[in-house]
Amino acid sequence: MKRYELPQLPYAYDSLEPHISKEIMNVHHDKHHLAYVNGANAALEKLENGRKNSFQDTDIKAIERDLSFHYAGHSLHSIFWPNMKSGGGGNPGGAIADKINADFGSYDGFKVQFTGATTTVEGIGCGILAYDPLSDQLLTFGAEKHNLLLGPGTVPLLVCDVWEHAYYLQYKNDKTSYVNAWWNVVNWEDVAKRFDKSKQ
Repeated sequence: MKRYELPQLPYAYDSLEPHISKEIMNVHHDKHHLAYVNGANAALEKLENGRKNSFQDTDIKAIERDLSFHYAGHSLHSIFWPNMKSGGGGNPGGAIADKINADFGSYDGFKVQFTGATTTVEGIGCGILAYDPLSDQLLTFGAEKHNLLLGPGTVPLLVCDVWEHAYYLQYKNDKTSYVNAWWNVVNWEDVAKRFDKSKQ
């Protein structure tokens, strides 16, 4: 069975300063993201072992729950890192800008909605901009614990992690200031590529 691997950051740990500190990036990537990778792989191994004895004395539901949680954490972080870059921010261009304007009325309208969805996530989770192929529209989600309240079948394009480990060392409990600063490092080129691929 294949196993998941921790991706390398596409930039140095201090590249997103002053908006996101080097210390946060070290802990967030090397500790927290790695924990999701290890958790997903552990769940896969338990399922693999369970199949060998027809899942006798195996709690499939609990293992699948762990897999969903850890896989979602790994998957969304693997989008989150390249969604950011040094010197990012500003407004998107091209097809993704046109789609944002069509579906949200304007970029400013989208930004207000995404920020609201992200800062009001109950507890821990992520703000997500996703493409819904069923309705051919962009949607925002405030996904709790990575894997709750996210539309099945949608394609995540832009992820803002608002677990406390993403900002607490620098912003303490001021989630809103962190999200406002995060807009300065958004890599719209990466978002545009993900949108173009989702349409293929």
